Amino acid sequence: MTRTSATTANDRTEVTVARGRSLVGAAVWITRAWRALRRGVRAVVRAGGRTIRPAGLLVLLTASIGLIVGLALGWMEWIAAGAVAVVLLLMSVPFLFGARSYDVDLTLSHERIVAGSSVEGGIIVRNTGRRATLPGRIDVPVGEGLVEFGVPLLRAGHDTMRALDIPPQPRGILRVGPAVTVRSDPLGLMHREHAFDDVHDLYVHPRTVSLPSTSSGLIRDLDGSPTRRLVDADMSFHAIREYVAGDARRQIHWKSTAKTGRLMVRQYEESRRSRMAVVMGLAEREYASADEFELAVSCAASLSVRAVTDARDLDVVVGAEVPRVVRGRLRAIRHIPAGGPRPLLDGFSGVDRLHDTMSLRDVCRLAAEANERLSIAIIVTGSTLGLNALRQAALAFPADTAVIAVTCDERAHPRSGPAGTLTVLTVGTLDDLAGLMLRGATS
Repeated sequence: MTRTSATTANDRTEVTVARGRSLVGAAVWITRAWRALRRGVRAVVRAGGRTIRPAGLLVLLTASIGLIVGLALGWMEWIAAGAVAVVLLLMSVPFLFGARSYDVDLTLSHERIVAGSSVEGGIIVRNTGRRATLPGRIDVPVGEGLVEFGVPLLRAGHDTMRALDIPPQPRGILRVGPAVTVRSDPLGLMHREHAFDDVHDLYVHPRTVSLPSTSSGLIRDLDGSPTRRLVDADMSFHAIREYVAGDARRQIHWKSTAKTGRLMVRQYEESRRSRMAVVMGLAEREYASADEFELAVSCAASLSVRAVTDARDLDVVVGAEVPRVVRGRLRAIRHIPAGGPRPLLDGFSGVDRLHDTMSLRDVCRLAAEANERLSIAIIVTGSTLGLNALRQAALAFPADTAVIAVTCDERAHPRSGPAGTLTVLTVGTLDDLAGLMLRGATS
């Protein structure tokens, strides 16, 4: 028995029998060649599928069938049809070149707009190649739509500019780009695309209204009120007590120490911290229509922006999607960044109604658990949620938390009134919110 082997960089093949060694080697070579051929055919088919359009496929079939049948049967008409089809295919090939010779610069005048506003932009196409490029097309996706621009013949180093006008948009996050160069022949037989990396996220903020300061009106008397919690340092003095190891020396009351002969320190009542939460449920069943939901988003955003402007400690909580298969076993909420008006409104741009989510009562329960010593809680919801459901949601917060419910109902007249320990504001339009917040304390 003879053993021969062949080793390459990636594999090793051994023939253990001398007789038939040539046959085995040929079989191995044929197998490898067949695999390489199949990979090449797949690559060509994929490239052809991306390049050849239905009209081009029809012309290709005409060329193949016409030449084969014409040459086999000697029919000149078939040969002529096949030859014309081949010429059309060959003439369309030069139009595919130059897709990567472009440098596309996509710009927007504003990255953030208010719902219902339009935005302008521009696109500059520059030929960075060494040769002139034939006319082509630039496609720019705008959300679910598509904007097309024609690119003329460009000489090397030249550019062209086109204006991009985006019409008024509803609230949301709109993705603009990436720009795609499309090279195609005049007959539409073949086309070639190349996408660029320039993508813009256009934040369409909800409409907001200017509200009175949260230090006045409905919640004017909450900030700075003393609580029953005793601390070592604050503004509201409570009593004098004996010094305990670990107390700060700056709190020592020297007059009392001199009288008693023992170290005495001051003790204070902790002042109420204006920690405020704006809670909004996203369940579809809690809103009568899409417009009512948009009104609720605008109310929640207006209240949150006012709180951020007043430098309040704010937590904005909305519902999160819960998969149906784990409903009842999973609780989830989402916190919208409240570090400033811009990130706050960016977060509200991405809020949408959800079919699979928790009820408002559960969202309030999680919001209360996530915030200690919450002083103000504002619940924003739609008109389909009744008063009993609002009361149950308000019970999730501690007893010393002031709870205000803002019910959005486009068919209702603006009004406010108490419902036990809960204060309910009903708004029909966004402009009603400012007046109700200002008059709430005296109603």
